[in-house]
Amino acid sequence: MKILVTGAAGFIGSQCAHRLYLEGKELILLDNFSFGSEDNLIFEDSDFRNCIIHGDIRNRELLASIFQENEIDYVYHLAGIAPLPDNQINPANAIDVNIVGFVNILEAGRLYGVKKIIFASTAAIYENDLLFPSREENFKLPSLIYANTKYAAERFAQSYCDTYGMNVACLRFANVYGPHIDCLRKHPPFVGYAIRELYYNRVPVFHSDGQQKRDYVYVDDLLELAIAVQNSEGFDITNVSANQNYSVKELFDIMARIMGKNIEPRYADESHYWEKYPELYNGKYPIKNEVLIKEVNKYSLCDNSYAREKYGWIPKTNIEEGLSKTVHFAIKELEKHDTK
Repeated sequence: MKILVTGAAGFIGSQCAHRLYLEGKELILLDNFSFGSEDNLIFEDSDFRNCIIHGDIRNRELLASIFQENEIDYVYHLAGIAPLPDNQINPANAIDVNIVGFVNILEAGRLYGVKKIIFASTAAIYENDLLFPSREENFKLPSLIYANTKYAAERFAQSYCDTYGMNVACLRFANVYGPHIDCLRKHPPFVGYAIRELYYNRVPVFHSDGQQKRDYVYVDDLLELAIAVQNSEGFDITNVSANQNYSVKELFDIMARIMGKNIEPRYADESHYWEKYPELYNGKYPIKNEVLIKEVNKYSLCDNSYAREKYGWIPKTNIEEGLSKTVHFAIKELEKHDTK
C-alpha cells in the first residue's frame, strides 16, 4: 500500500507520516516548506528529511509524475494555508493553495485511480454557528477567507464523488494540539504561543477576558480517526473533536502549572488581535472591528457523535495528559532553537 501525504513537514502532516510509517506503510511525502519545517521530520526512530519531495500541490506536472510513478492507493491531503491572517491578507493565494491545490489532488486521484482521499478540513467552518454543539449538517455559512476556502474545497470533493464515484473523507478538525505544534511562526496557534511565552518568561498577551471557550483534539486521537475513515465509501464529512471545550484561562493555567511558571497573562482589547497585520486595515474597506471581536470571543464546541457511531472513534487523551506531552516536546524544540 502506497500513501501520499501532502503538507508532510507540517505539524499534523509530519505526525500523520510518522504514524503511517509505524504501521509499515510505504510513504510518498510532499511539502513546499512554506509553513513546514525540517525539524518536524525528525523522530527518535526515523528521519524523513532525505525522502520528502520539495514541491507544491499547485504544480500539476509534478503531481502527475508522482501519481504515475508510484501507483498511490491513498492520499492524506494536509497541505494548505491555515493561519487566519495569512488567508485574509492574500485571499487569492489562499484560494490558489487551499482550493485549486486540492482540486489538483482530486483530479490526479481521478486520473490515476486513488482509492481514497482524506482531506483536512476545519471546524472553523462553524464560525457563525449559534447553536451548539455544532454538527456536520445545518450550520450557517462562514464569512472569513480561511473557512470559506475549506468549505469550497469540500464542495469540490463532493462534486468528484458524485460525478466520478470517488471516495473522499473530509475531516473537520477542531483546534489540534500535540508534539510538533508550531511555537515559532509569526502567528502561532494559541497553545504554541502560550508555551513559547512561558518558556521565555514573557507575559503573553491574550484578548478579551480569557473566558472564551473552544474545543480541542489531541493529534494522536485525530490520527486514529484519520486512519479509521480509510475504508469508508463515497463522500463523507466528520467532525474531529473531543466534544469538550476549555477557556483560554483554563488552558493557560494548566500549561503554566506544567512548566512551573508563575506568570499572569495580560488581556488586551479585541482590536489588538491582529495588530501585527496592518495590511488588514488598508484600503477603503478595512476589516470590521466587529469581525475581530467576534473571532476573539468565538465559542466553539463540535459534536463528535457521528464519528463515534460510524467509526467507533473515541478520543482517549485528556487535556492534562495531552498538554503535558505537548509542553515537554516543545521545550526540547525551543532549547534546540536557542542553540542554533
